[in-house]
Formats: sequence, C-alpha cells, structure tokens
Amino acid sequence: MEIENIVANTVLLKAREGGGGKRNGRSKKWKEMLKLPHISQCEELRRTIERDYTSLCEKQPIGWLLFRQYCDTRPELKRCIEFMDAVAMYQLAPDEKRRDCGLNLLDTYFNNGSAAHLPDVPQEVVAGCRERLEQSPCKELFNDCTKVVRDYLSGAPFSSYHESMYFSRFLQWKWLERQPVTKNTFRHYRVLGKGGFGEVCACQVRATGKMYACKKLEKKRVKKRKGEAMALNEKRILEKVNSSFVVSLAYAYETKDALCLVLTIMNGGDLKFHIYNMGNSGFDEQRAIFYAAEICCGLEDLHRERIVYRHFKNS
Repeated sequence: MEIENIVANTVLLKAREGGGGKRNGRSKKWKEMLKLPHISQCEELRRTIERDYTSLCEKQPIGWLLFRQYCDTRPELKRCIEFMDAVAMYQLAPDEKRRDCGLNLLDTYFNNGSAAHLPDVPQEVVAGCRERLEQSPCKELFNDCTKVVRDYLSGAPFSSYHESMYFSRFLQWKWLERQPVTKNTFRHYRVLGKGGFGEVCACQVRATGKMYACKKLEKKRVKKRKGEAMALNEKRILEKVNSSFVVSLAYAYETKDALCLVLTIMNGGDLKFHIYNMGNSGFDEQRAIFYAAEICCGLEDLHRERIVYRHFKNS
C-alpha cells in the first residue's frame, strides 16, 4: 500500500510539473482537440447568443480579451480600456500610495492637454473625484467615472464589435467550449480527499495540460441522502461566482456512477495541515489576519451574488 502511494504521488508530481516533455502535459493530439471550427459552423450560435455586455465582456475572460483586442484597433476605445486598467491598479495600490496614483490618473485621462484625455466624462464628475481624493482616497473614488466609460463601451462600440472578426473568433471559442465533456477529456490521478458524497481526485485536461481537482459525487450516495437539490445548487453557485477567493468551476460532466465537478486545484495542503504539521502549531498574528482577510473577501463576493454560505467550519 505504501509503495502504491509513493507511485501515485510520483505520477501526480510529474503531471504537475508538465510531464517532463515539450508538450507540458498536453496530449499528442492537443492541436486537433483545440482546432477552431470554420466560422460557417457558428452561424446558429451567432443568431442565438445573448448580446449582453456584462455577460460577454465582463464575466467571460475570453470575451473580455477579444473585446479588448477589438478596442485596441481604435484609439478612442483603447484609451477607455487603458483608463479601466489604471483604475484597477489604483484600487490595488497600497493606502500610502493611492493618493499619488489617483492624481496621476486624473492628470493622464482628465487633463485637456493630455494625449489620453477622455472627453466623454462630465467635468462635474471629474471635479467630484478630485475633491474626494483630497479628503479620502478610497477604492470607490472613480466609480462614477468608470460607470460613464462602461456605459459608453457597452453602447455603439459593443454593437460594432459584433460585426468584427474578433466577435467571430469569440463565437468559434464558444462553439469549441460547448463540445461534450466526458471523463476521457481528462487524465485522472490520485485521490486528494474524501467527503460525505464521494471523493476528490487530481485530474489533467488532455488538450491543455492544466491541472484541476475533480469532485466526484457518487449517484447512489446522493440519492440515498436525498442530496440531488444540494448537488445541483452547488453546481449553479459555482457557475455563477467569479472570484479570486472562491474556487471556480471549469467543467461538469457525469459518468454512469458519479456527478463530476472539475474545480480549481489548490496545491499546498489544507488549513488544518498548515496549523498542525508545518513547524510550530498555530499561526502568527499577521498570517492569521491574512487568511481571515482572504476568507472575508470570498464571503463578500458570494454575498454580492446574493449567496449565503451555510457550511462554514472552523476546523
């Protein structure tokens, strides 16, 4: 049994390191697996897909990337995207540097003599930002400005994006994304943990070599414990949430015996392992504060989607 564990651990470590080859864990047929369809195959998708800016350009990474690429072809739109990036950097700036960062942002995008000037934002909105910056450079300082820019981008620019080759490429990716997912999409490795409805194992996407955690809910156990609604609810919640502090649902599929949720893999052990098995028991205050802050950020993102997490344990 010990030898089997050693072998399983070795295979998993090799997979995490990319398999030691040039393909970084990808299948020999990875190019064929990721081959985009001819655009003519996407016409039905073009007619039926929801034309919603929030859904296509804010919640979907590939959609946001392709919309950005489209905006890069038009200087007036590129300035808007650069402004949104600058606001994101301002929000991440340390408290002691946020004021200077905010002043630089105002001078760059709201100074009439600047090459990157954004004329569509009303002067009274800009003046309000300057006044609040002097009082308290909070993270929400540029919310009114970003709303104006976002409303502009989601209007005529978003409509013209639909007629561009970038939107056609987005449709090709969506077509590929909608292809059936089965257990053969992945390589499966050792069990990482067990729970009330099944187990979690490591897995690797054959087409990309990316590692995930596969949560397998055994159908018999789910049915016996009347957990069908709970399993479906978990899937729907994970689909809805997009947060750096909550694991993401990458794929979902079923086998004859199990419902499978393929999630972000969190390497490095769980909290209990770090508390009791890494050096002296417990954490120093700063480390405990850091972990508590991460948990609060995750809960805040859930609450923003009107989701209450009721299975929180301190063990």
